[in-house]
Amino acid sequence: MLDLTNDLVFFDLEATGLNLTRDRIVQIAMIKMFADGRPTQELEMKINPTVPVSAEAAAIHGLTDADLQNEPTFADVARKIYDFIGNADLAGYNSNRYDVPLLQEEFYRAGLFFDTNQRRLIDAQHIFYQMEPRTLGAALKFYAGKEMENAHDALADVRATVDVFRGQLKHYAGATYRKDDGTEIQPFESLDSVAEFCKDNRFLDATRRIKRGPDGTPIFNFGKHAGKPVAEVFAKEPSYLKWILDKDFTTEVKALVQAIDEERRK
Repeated sequence: MLDLTNDLVFFDLEATGLNLTRDRIVQIAMIKMFADGRPTQELEMKINPTVPVSAEAAAIHGLTDADLQNEPTFADVARKIYDFIGNADLAGYNSNRYDVPLLQEEFYRAGLFFDTNQRRLIDAQHIFYQMEPRTLGAALKFYAGKEMENAHDALADVRATVDVFRGQLKHYAGATYRKDDGTEIQPFESLDSVAEFCKDNRFLDATRRIKRGPDGTPIFNFGKHAGKPVAEVFAKEPSYLKWILDKDFTTEVKALVQAIDEERRK
């Protein structure tokens, strides 16, 4: 394991579905590693989502409305989860695109601002897909020599992710990676280099609604204005901003487009 300069929390979420704004968390599990060498801590809980669990989601993680009706809501436990994470960096499996933004949405609804801009975000799936594209179970077998048990149970998944990440660090120690532009990097020298390797700088938000154009200008990545500069669209069609703010987009997307529009008006 890399020497930690900051605490690191591995986590996994199970939810009512895959929509980042409509769906809710039904189970959360976290393992916290301390930079000062203290023993790791675990936190796991089931959560009453207050909305129905989709049949598709229940078929995957096995948690139904009846299983969750007597559990606390996220609002009930938000502060406990928030304090458990503290100022730690975050790590998970497909966490940059799903778990992190979903957790952010839940915190926002509970009245807590969860800033990730100053945190290093480690996504073991991103590393895996870049180096050995497969599933979590295959990753566990490949990197740790273990068979996956209780897949889609949040705590089992996050334990597997810890083992996968440890195995990745060992397997790729000193390895180089050739980028699309032909340059080579060594992604596994430090936690900073791993976090940089996990970034996808093409996009400005976790749901990939806004991306960078060839010159770095924010452009839409969806809908009738896909490929067009965001500021240019708002200048010509101000109602489109209001439409986004009124629709089912994440808090991050709404804040991003508002900031772009404010900058345009200066």
